[in-house]
Amino acid sequence: MGSKNHYRFHLPYQHLAPTFGNNWFSLKAEAFARFFGTPFFLITQTIIVGIWIAINQYGLTHFDAYPFILLNLAFSLQAAYAAPLILLAQTRQAERDKAHTEADAKHREDLAAASEKRELFASEQTAQVLELLKKNTELTELTQKLSERIEVLTSEVHNKFINQ
Repeated sequence: MGSKNHYRFHLPYQHLAPTFGNNWFSLKAEAFARFFGTPFFLITQTIIVGIWIAINQYGLTHFDAYPFILLNLAFSLQAAYAAPLILLAQTRQAERDKAHTEADAKHREDLAAASEKRELFASEQTAQVLELLKKNTELTELTQKLSERIEVLTSEVHNKFINQ
């Protein structure tokens, strides 16, 4: 069995451009937004913030003393960019989900149509088999009657030759 294109029902939707396009910025923005939710990002950010606070709190350096204004500014800047990028990624994902849903619906419709065709074919085949069985029964009955008739005639002929 050859390889099949499992996304063949998605092909009619390839012409639809994503909401924000497929240019470099859109793809990188989406990738960056997806990166925000990874465990690697969260763990790395936690470590960096812990180091930042530790080196400023214990006097190793004093570039951002308590109340950590520069750290708060960095978080604000990150949030200012993260929120729109996350919304962009969600919108693009919603568009992909919509296209997949439409393709899946088309696939289910095609499966239902194929199933109906198979049912119709099976019922036609069943009707033909029943008709053949009926004709076979009629032929068997006719053969049985003819065999009985031959037996009677053979018996009559045999009786004539014996009586002569």
